Amino acid sequence: MKIAIIGAGKWGQALYHAYSQKNDVVIASRTPRQIEHFVPVDEALEREYLIMAIPAQSVRGWMQSHFKDKGQKILVAAKGIETDTGAFLNEIYSEFVSPDRLAFISGPSFASEVKQSLPTALIISSTNLELAKMYADALPDFIKGYISDDVVGAEVAGAYKNVIAIAGGVCDGLGLGNNARAALISRGLVEMTRFGTFFGAKSETFLSLGGAGDLFLTASSTLSRNYRVGLGLAAKKSMKQILEELGEVAEGVPTAKALHKIARQKHIYLPIAAEVYAMIEEHKDPLQSVQDLLR
Repeated sequence: MKIAIIGAGKWGQALYHAYSQKNDVVIASRTPRQIEHFVPVDEALEREYLIMAIPAQSVRGWMQSHFKDKGQKILVAAKGIETDTGAFLNEIYSEFVSPDRLAFISGPSFASEVKQSLPTALIISSTNLELAKMYADALPDFIKGYISDDVVGAEVAGAYKNVIAIAGGVCDGLGLGNNARAALISRGLVEMTRFGTFFGAKSETFLSLGGAGDLFLTASSTLSRNYRVGLGLAAKKSMKQILEELGEVAEGVPTAKALHKIARQKHIYLPIAAEVYAMIEEHKDPLQSVQDLLR
């Protein structure tokens, strides 16, 4: 496959490493990088298969400014919900490309480990299972690919786990113990399932690699940017300081805001996400959040 990856951050570069094992791959971004096979964006968009590793909050603006529809098939590699509108990424991309040309990648996949060719398994989700299979089959030998038709489930799980990961970091940062973290992650899984099934996702998706698999990974490791946000909140650092120290995008922060807005509009009970929002936006004391959750 002739593939172009748009977005040269850590995840974009990890996907470049993975997909270039078996395919002809180039990589592009708005900011020039000293990376092998780096090309201008316009040249990248000429390829039939695209992998979009653009942060969720930047997708709409990027597509409006740069994208030219030439019949490309797109694999979406970002995870998040648009804060201003509450739109899922499949809804945003569907404004520019027909849904049968869209697929979504999810599952336990820290960029640093993918770049080391360490084994994992991922899910490609699409309403077009033939397209999902093409992207899955193009994965390298160290990644086992599965396919699914539950796009909404994949999207919700991928976005929501980042918010629970912030809570996981808070839990460990406060020194609450292994029992507390296990309880938190388990209830987080219930909460994301409640949210996803409200929008038509299949409940079994949340027990898959893209749901439980990615959640368990992200909510318990310092390799997770969102988990490190939680550690910072537990240490009572300001969000400005946390994000400056992180130096990268932590999608769980804007996603928590989006979930808060949607939960209020749709009357969905999301207690953990609500506390994460309160800690981020209302500077609520993390210990008070724990006490309120226990009640």
